Amino acid sequence: MVDDEPLFCKSVERLLAPDHDIVSLSDPREALRRLEAGQRFDVILSDLAMPGMSGIELHAEISRMAPELAEGMLFVTGGAFTASAAEFLAQRPAQVLEKPLSPGAVRAAVADAMLRSPARPAAPVV
Repeated sequence: MVDDEPLFCKSVERLLAPDHDIVSLSDPREALRRLEAGQRFDVILSDLAMPGMSGIELHAEISRMAPELAEGMLFVTGGAFTASAAEFLAQRPAQVLEKPLSPGAVRAAVADAMLRSPARPAAPVV
């Protein structure tokens, strides 16, 4: 989970922790550093709007570094976004979670993303 709001990260972590190993990060650049170091994740949930680096920019960087991870990213949004963000999300309707999050919707989206992800050794959800 990558979100600039630590309390939101903790909420998602509590929600998913019974079934998944979770890494919560408030800095998208830290997620990139971990990927550059070789760490891999089954699913990456990212806030769409973050200061310094948006979820769209994070997705673009991950697409270059680990395209298989970018394909299964999930994006969390509060619904207020630019035309380019709306276009980005329209291309990925199954990957969008609207705030406030429904616990069932989050669990289902993560389960679906894990089914679509390429086979690889088990890794935590970030």
